[in-house]
Amino acid sequence: MTPEDHVLWHLYREGNKQAFGQLAERYYRTLKHYGLKFMVDDVVVEDCIQELFLQLWQNRLQINDTESVKYYLLKALRHHILQYLRNLKRLNQEEVDWDDSIAEELDSETLLIQQESLTLLTNAIQAQLASLPAREREALYLRFYESLSIQEIAEVMNVNRQSVSNFLQKALNKLRNQWLVHTFLTSCIFL
Repeated sequence: MTPEDHVLWHLYREGNKQAFGQLAERYYRTLKHYGLKFMVDDVVVEDCIQELFLQLWQNRLQINDTESVKYYLLKALRHHILQYLRNLKRLNQEEVDWDDSIAEELDSETLLIQQESLTLLTNAIQAQLASLPAREREALYLRFYESLSIQEIAEVMNVNRQSVSNFLQKALNKLRNQWLVHTFLTSCIFL
């Protein structure tokens, strides 16, 4: 956790609204990107984020210190979204659908300027990610997009550390094997 996060978290727990607002602003975008990966409506994700921050404020005196605000918020948001889905009785906790698209943070001009090869590469990566099971995609997202540790991912996903390691290892092996086949076929076509 950055020293600034630690200070803001401490101030929030003491009732400082400005510190709480800064934390909310800092992590809102990250939380929204993560929440949308659960294939729920944009409005649902925003409601879950609002509910999360409302509960954090109301329960600030009972909230403990944390090593990582980001990890804490991601885990809490995951809990809120899964609770929403359970309440709808649409999905159970183990079969949550997962959006495999790569987060877009580029403006339209930049997208128009991108080269065709980058677009093809992105499509190939997305197709490979789409072929992975949902839990493996979620573990990859938390590890490489949100930079969480294995322990943090285990707690967010409510599994043990070994399961996270297995998810990551299986996913990376599958991606590596698919990529080798893709690269080999592409080189055969152009040779």
